[in-house]
Amino acid sequence: MTDKRKMKSAARLYAVQALFQMEHSSLGIDRVRVEFEDHRFGAVYDEGEMIEGDVTLFRAILDGVVDNQSRIDQLTHHALVAKWPIDRIDPTLRATFRAAGAELLARTTPPKVVIVEYVDVAKAFFPEGREPKFVNAVLDHMAREARPEAFA
Repeated sequence: MTDKRKMKSAARLYAVQALFQMEHSSLGIDRVRVEFEDHRFGAVYDEGEMIEGDVTLFRAILDGVVDNQSRIDQLTHHALVAKWPIDRIDPTLRATFRAAGAELLARTTPPKVVIVEYVDVAKAFFPEGREPKFVNAVLDHMAREARPEAFA
């Protein structure tokens, strides 16, 4: 994997973490963005070094979620079964769906790449669970609704 691809993957992971933090702390996008860019991208901890993220992609994802959250949540809702509205979904998964939804609506990354990348994010958070398969199914449905031309 190239450094550029690693940086994009890291930006996606950081975006999910930032969205989770925004939801649980009630902090605004500007404060969370600064915290991540200044203190998490490339930070060194006892456990190891954090990879540098693609700042442009990170910002685009956060902005896309803030600007399109109702549309993204609607796409997610359509992909979920009636018994599991988005509010009942694990907050980490909700942040994952929102970040991926922002990329799908931005139309700058092929849908299949978005799906693979966010399934990998889910694997990072849920290495032993079934959540990555769930993320794959939901994102496939979201991608087909948001970008049907990519699946024709």
